[in-house]
Amino acid sequence: MLNFAVGPVMSSAEVCAVGGEQVPYFRTDEFSAIMKDNERMLCDLAHAPAGSRAVFLTCSGTGAMEAVIMNTLSADDHALVIDGGSFGHRFRQMLELHGIPHDAVEVERGHGITAADLEPFEDAGITAFLVNLGETSTGVLYDLDTIAAFCKRTGAFLIVDGISSFLTDELDMAASGTAVMITDSQKALAVAPGIAPVVLAPAALERIERAEPGCMYFDLKDALKNGERGQTPFTPAVNTLRQLHVRMSQIEADGGAEAEIARVHAQAQDFRDRIADLPFTLFSQAPQNAVTSLSVAPGANAHDIFVELKDHYDIWVCPNGGDMATKVFRVGHMGALTSADNETLVAALRELQKKGMLG
Repeated sequence: MLNFAVGPVMSSAEVCAVGGEQVPYFRTDEFSAIMKDNERMLCDLAHAPAGSRAVFLTCSGTGAMEAVIMNTLSADDHALVIDGGSFGHRFRQMLELHGIPHDAVEVERGHGITAADLEPFEDAGITAFLVNLGETSTGVLYDLDTIAAFCKRTGAFLIVDGISSFLTDELDMAASGTAVMITDSQKALAVAPGIAPVVLAPAALERIERAEPGCMYFDLKDALKNGERGQTPFTPAVNTLRQLHVRMSQIEADGGAEAEIARVHAQAQDFRDRIADLPFTLFSQAPQNAVTSLSVAPGANAHDIFVELKDHYDIWVCPNGGDMATKVFRVGHMGALTSADNETLVAALRELQKKGMLG
């Protein structure tokens, strides 16, 4: 299988080897040492400010999104959320569910944001800003500099879902004033699903200390307390955490976050160059490195392309849902992919073109 999906993604041989091992008992000094090192490496890779902490939740990225809302926001806040795709809309639904007063910047799918989009909210009493920095459903990367400048002017608490942008596009927590950065093990960290890491700057730690989240499993105070001894409150996805240790150690040895971002960028650009003469158009007007979102030509069916590649070429790309299901598919660039893998995918797409499937 050759996997160009946007999660889970291809893993290195070293990471896969850990996944094939027996799961060890984890209430040990040895596992605690791994977890403390995981926390250090994650904070370093996120360029988190001094005094930051990280927690590793056993759940999907969506679970971490909700945990952050429950532990850092309250009915006293007035949040602003970017709603330009299914994941931004998910943040908006969570704010509604948990009774957090909020406004939304409704962005046309496939488009980024500008300072003009935020200008109406300058004097609206915004106390928190939530953004899915890489809106994976459309392949859009929002402008973090513009968002950070707004938050600095208004004093808003910045929550960044970096699930598909961490280690694929620049995301410097200290420089941007990001208080919370959420990510996911199955994206650019390129290990098995099951762990959603969250990096918390001191401003977030202060909010968490005051919070009463009304839950047990997603109580971040409890997670932070257990993290002091390199443990988690409940049984975690042990081998995924061990895989994370291998993977982040590899990233550190290969030059850190900047080197990994450059590698993903090169992978994305190589693919886009190879398909320049094929009848696709970029759906995203502000494309992220993690994924290329492609609109198909009239007469072509994006879902049929996905199925044909899966069933007859053993290649996975990522379909879309809803009214985009037949019009758009996505090609991921995260994980253990190479230029040779791009060549294989593009060769398959050219065969589909000869079959008349590309329109």
